[in-house]
Amino acid sequence: MKTVLIVEDDLINARVFSKILTKRGGLGVKHTEDVEEVIKIAQAGEADLILMDVSLSRSIYQGKSVDGIKITQMLKSDPQTANLPVILVTAHAMEGDRENFLKQSGADGYISKPVVDHQQFVDQIMALLPKN
Repeated sequence: MKTVLIVEDDLINARVFSKILTKRGGLGVKHTEDVEEVIKIAQAGEADLILMDVSLSRSIYQGKSVDGIKITQMLKSDPQTANLPVILVTAHAMEGDRENFLKQSGADGYISKPVVDHQQFVDQIMALLPKN
């Protein structure tokens, strides 16, 4: 079973994503907003894809406040985790945000919140999951 790591500081969103992915996608789900835990899970190969909230209000790494863009950059610059697909999830869906966020972070995909079409949400994730 494939596992999606949800990095999200809003517990309601995390629960909604989790339910959609397990019920509709048949996927395993982990959830954390702890940056060190995200990196540990990624490096250990315990996730097949990461759903990354762009604006993590409480995430701190090495004493500094970090957002989903920064965490994605860290994962993408580490040879051990560079190939792990990351999909950004954000409520900041203004014109041009998608391209900016993808370019800045190196992420593999972008989904805007709120997620209305559950099947499309699952399809977007399934499309980026490694096939093996």
